[in-house]
Amino acid sequence: MITGSSSGIGKATSTELARMGAKVVMVCRDGARGEAARREVIEKSGASEADLELAFADLSSLDSVRSLAADFLKTGRSLHVLINNAGLILGERQVTKDGLETTFVVNYLSHFLLTNLLLGNLKSAAPSRVINVTSDASQSARIHFDDLQLERGYSATRSYGQSKLAQVLFTNELAMKLQGTAVTSNCVHPGAVATNWGRHSAGAMSIIVRLASPFMKSPQKGAETVVYLASSPEVAGVSGKYFANKKEKATSPECNDETSAQRLWRSSLELSGLGSDS
Repeated sequence: MITGSSSGIGKATSTELARMGAKVVMVCRDGARGEAARREVIEKSGASEADLELAFADLSSLDSVRSLAADFLKTGRSLHVLINNAGLILGERQVTKDGLETTFVVNYLSHFLLTNLLLGNLKSAAPSRVINVTSDASQSARIHFDDLQLERGYSATRSYGQSKLAQVLFTNELAMKLQGTAVTSNCVHPGAVATNWGRHSAGAMSIIVRLASPFMKSPQKGAETVVYLASSPEVAGVSGKYFANKKEKATSPECNDETSAQRLWRSSLELSGLGSDS
């Protein structure tokens, strides 16, 4: 299952994994764009219609994420790889219908919720893998525990960096909690990739995104390490690591702060409506 599959890294990853024979659930927000992406993946990968399934979810809505997980679980199928890929960056602060800062929800909290809702299935299907697509923006960021929703001093880089650091801390804490289950949890920095991640930006941020795009990797190149983590026997059993260019990479002290990871997990349980930690 791959979130954000209608374009960019998500679509490129869907194509490569389908070409390798995987049955892929492409999670998209828009029906028309999703179906167009599905048709393109089928054509490029040579996969059958039955091997490419569309699922719909608005990752800015926690209820929509709950519906996505519930609908998949009703099928009774096993999930072996969950790729939390969808993301955005916003030039101006926006709030979801749940009253939460949008970048934090789409990039991180929705994936925290989705992963936890599907965790029982992933454990039953083990060996299985959770892969979080993060960014090197995480390396210079911090979690604003006194203002997680960035109601004070919002900026696009601040919100994006926090959300990507949250993904890394989530990856590490999940790996710790999954010890002994044969479910692994890793994150990946795909590099600067020319995707639609900045399409919702405004003002100066939209200009920066447009100017930088010609110098960025293609989605296919950006997907290479994601595909590697999803499929390679070389990383079977490897967990709690940060990857770039198909290699483990050292991370900042903040990324490895166990106290922050535990605190974020507790806050995320509350914000996502999952309740207290067991």
